[in-house]
Amino acid sequence: MLWLRGARPRTWPASLVPVVVGTAAVAPDVIWWRASLALVVALALQVGVNYANDYSDGIRGTDANRLGPARLVGGGMATSRAVRLAAFVSFGVAAGAGLALALATTWLLLLIGVVCVLAAWFYTGGKYPYGYYGFGELSVFVFFGLVGTAGTAFVQVEQISGLHVAAGVPVGLMCCAILMANNLRDIPQDQQSAKLTLAVRFGEKRAAWAYVVLVYGAIGAAAALAPYRWWAPLSLIALAFAQQAACVALADGDKARLLNQTARLHLILGCLLTLALLL
Repeated sequence: MLWLRGARPRTWPASLVPVVVGTAAVAPDVIWWRASLALVVALALQVGVNYANDYSDGIRGTDANRLGPARLVGGGMATSRAVRLAAFVSFGVAAGAGLALALATTWLLLLIGVVCVLAAWFYTGGKYPYGYYGFGELSVFVFFGLVGTAGTAFVQVEQISGLHVAAGVPVGLMCCAILMANNLRDIPQDQQSAKLTLAVRFGEKRAAWAYVVLVYGAIGAAAALAPYRWWAPLSLIALAFAQQAACVALADGDKARLLNQTARLHLILGCLLTLALLL
């Protein structure tokens, strides 16, 4: 249970949705064993980056006075060495599944995989972690949005179309919203730790509006796929669920609920988009 908490299941939709949407984008030419391996890669990278963040933030002291759920290292529940090992094991699982996909498609995937692992580690790790300088959302958009979605499509049909890339845009924007929701909650703590996330740089009010833009932008981008799939406007149903999350983001007070709401919204939009791509 302790290590499951450290793996942060609430963030898993950020890795699951790109694979599901990318697979739907190539229907009916789905190769299920490749799709399954892509899911393993995505989820293992997500868990790996969560453990890596726990390790790096813990040894830096960033998690010493968390407002959100306690972390393994910062909360003294596990040693930094054990958490670092868990991160490396997760990255190893992702690398193994990625190697199988590379053998079946192209060795170029190995280079992409290396870049993904390095991006995951140096988000909060290393001497100059880019997550501490406000580049987290950009990284999430690229890797969990464009690369995750288009990459899943590629390993199955071995080509990338405009639809595959375009489908990654709403996915990436919603993943950015998940990160913004997390960072909105952590603004006071991150300010004390000199962790200059976009939320810290913007300030609470502007960060809340940035969150709203990301959420509604994701839904709009999904609906805008209509030239590729007539049923894409089904994604607008997610607006009914987005309103509550937007109100929580813009209201004064505790933002603890926002991460759960955003993860749920990401799943809802992902399901609607997947359905639209399949119809």
